[in-house]
Amino acid sequence: MATQHVQRMSRLMAKTLREDPADAETLSHKLLVRAGYVRRSSAGVWTWLPLGKRVLDNVSRVVREEMDAIGAQEVLLPALLPKEPYEVSGRWSEYGDLLFRLKDRKGADYLLGPTHEEIFTLVVKDQCTSYKDLPVMLYQIQTKYRDEARPRSGVLRGREFQMKDSYSFDVSDEGLAESYALHRAAYRRIFERLGLDHRIVSAVSGAMGGSASEEFLAPAAAGEDTFVDCPSCDYAANTEAVTFAAPAVDGAGHPPAQEIPTPDTPTIEALAAHLGVPASATLKNLLVKVDGEIVAVGVPGDREVDLGKLGEHLAPAVVELVTAEDFADRPDLVRGYVGPQGLDKVRYLADPRVAPGTSWVTGANKADTHARNVVCGRDFEVDRYLDVVVVEAGDPCPSCGAGLRLDRAIEIGHIFQLGRKYADAFGLDVLGREGKPVRVTMGSYGIGVSRAVAALAEQTADERGLCWPAEVAPADVHVVAAGKAVPLALAESAAEALSASGLRVLLDDRAGLSPGVKLTDAELIGVPWILVAGRRSGDGVVELQHRPTGTREELTLDEALARLT
Repeated sequence: MATQHVQRMSRLMAKTLREDPADAETLSHKLLVRAGYVRRSSAGVWTWLPLGKRVLDNVSRVVREEMDAIGAQEVLLPALLPKEPYEVSGRWSEYGDLLFRLKDRKGADYLLGPTHEEIFTLVVKDQCTSYKDLPVMLYQIQTKYRDEARPRSGVLRGREFQMKDSYSFDVSDEGLAESYALHRAAYRRIFERLGLDHRIVSAVSGAMGGSASEEFLAPAAAGEDTFVDCPSCDYAANTEAVTFAAPAVDGAGHPPAQEIPTPDTPTIEALAAHLGVPASATLKNLLVKVDGEIVAVGVPGDREVDLGKLGEHLAPAVVELVTAEDFADRPDLVRGYVGPQGLDKVRYLADPRVAPGTSWVTGANKADTHARNVVCGRDFEVDRYLDVVVVEAGDPCPSCGAGLRLDRAIEIGHIFQLGRKYADAFGLDVLGREGKPVRVTMGSYGIGVSRAVAALAEQTADERGLCWPAEVAPADVHVVAAGKAVPLALAESAAEALSASGLRVLLDDRAGLSPGVKLTDAELIGVPWILVAGRRSGDGVVELQHRPTGTREELTLDEALARLT
C-alpha cells in the first residue's frame, strides 16, 4: 500500500475556535467553523479550508465511484450559461429571483447555472443521432448557484454549493424506468457508504417537471424539509406529496342552506365561538392570485392551506396571497365572509376533505353574514381538487390508514423521471429502429455534495465535536504529541509507521500548546481514531481512542499499529 503524506498541524491552515460563531444556528454550522473546516466568505458563500476540502473530496469520490459503477460517464459543463436555452424551456422566467443573471460586455444575457437539464439536452442532441447511441447516462460534480433570499445554516443552504447532477437519455419509457432504478440503487449505496441515515420518500417534481419523483432525506433536527412516515407500513413521503382520499358522503337529507347574522366574525375562531360549533364544521376559503387571477381555495376550518404545496400543484404558475388592493378592486369579494356558493368569475379549488355531500358553515358573501348547511355538490361545485392542507401528525396514511408521524430532515438527493419535457422543448430526437425519428425520454438525478457534508456533521456530531465516518474523514488517525521531547518523538514514529502502512495521518506536533488543548482539538476535528503519545511515552505506551464510541485503551505502539492497520 502506498505511503501517505503525514499532515502536520504545525503547517496546517486550520484555526480552531472555542466559541460558536455568533450567527450560527445549526450544529453543523457551528462545528464546521469552530473545527477549521470552512469560513464564511459572504452571505451564503463559503471557503472550504484544507480539512473541509478533504471531506468534500471524499464525498465526491464516493459519489463518483458509484456513478461510474452503473455506467454513467463524467463530463464537466460550464457554470456560465447563455440565456437562450433557459428561455426555450421557460425556466428563465420560472426561476424568478433565484437565478443569478448577468450581462457580458456586449450586452448578452447569461446566468450562473442552478441546474443543467437544458444544456445536457443540447449536448446529447449534438452527440447522439441514432437509437444505437442510447441509452446514455452523463453526470458532473460542479458548483451550482441559486440566489437564495435568506441563505442560512452554513453550507446547508448557500447561494453557491457543490452538487452532483446526472441525466439519463433513453428511447423508451421502459428504458427510463431502468435508468431510474439504476440511479436509485446507486444512491442507496452512496448514502450507505457515507454513513448517512436516510429515508427514501415520495416527492413532487415542481419546477423540474416530469412524473415519478423521490427524495432522499437525512433525518436531522436542522432539516428544512418535513416528511411523514407510517408506523404500520413502509409509506414515507415529503409532506408536499401526501395525498388524502375523502370517504364517500351521502349528501341527501341536509336542510336547505340558511343565511345567519354573524357580526364581527371574520375569522374561523370568532365564527366557531359565536355559533358554538367546532372549527372543523366551518369552511375556510383562502383567496390567492394565480398568475394574477384571483382563485379561492377551500379547506376545513381547522386546517391551514400549505402555500408551498399549492404552489407545487400549480407550477409553473406564480401563486400569491391577495392584498387589500385586490379586495378594493373586487367589491363582490367580502373580506372575512367569502363563501363558495354564488362566487362569480372565481375558480374554486378545494382539498379532498371538501367532498361532495359534505355540509359546511361558510361565508355568505355579505358583511357580517355566514351561511349554514352549505352542501358541496348541491350549493357549490369544486373546479379542481388538490391536496393542499398542511399535513399534521395523526393524519391517515394513504396506504393503510394508520396515523402518520412527522419528522424533520435534510434533503440530500432527489431523482426524477422527467419524461419528454426537455426533449420536446429542444426537439431531441434520434433515428429509431424503424428508420423514423423517436423522441428521447430523460431522467434527472441530483445529490447535494456539500449538503451531504453538513448532513453528516448534523447526524454524527456529539457534545465534544465532529465525528466523521471513516469513509469521509479528513484522516484515518489523529496522532497527538501530548508533551515535549519523548512524547513528540514517539508521536512522530507512530505517524510515520501509520503513513507507511497506507493510512492518512494528521499529526498534532504544535509547540507551546497544552495536552488538554490538543486533545480538545482532536475531539473537535473528529477523525475516527485518536492516538495519544503522553505520560507513558517513555515506556513506549500510547493511548488509543475510538472517537465515535469514546472507548480508550493503553497499548504499546506496536499493538496500536496492529490494531489500526
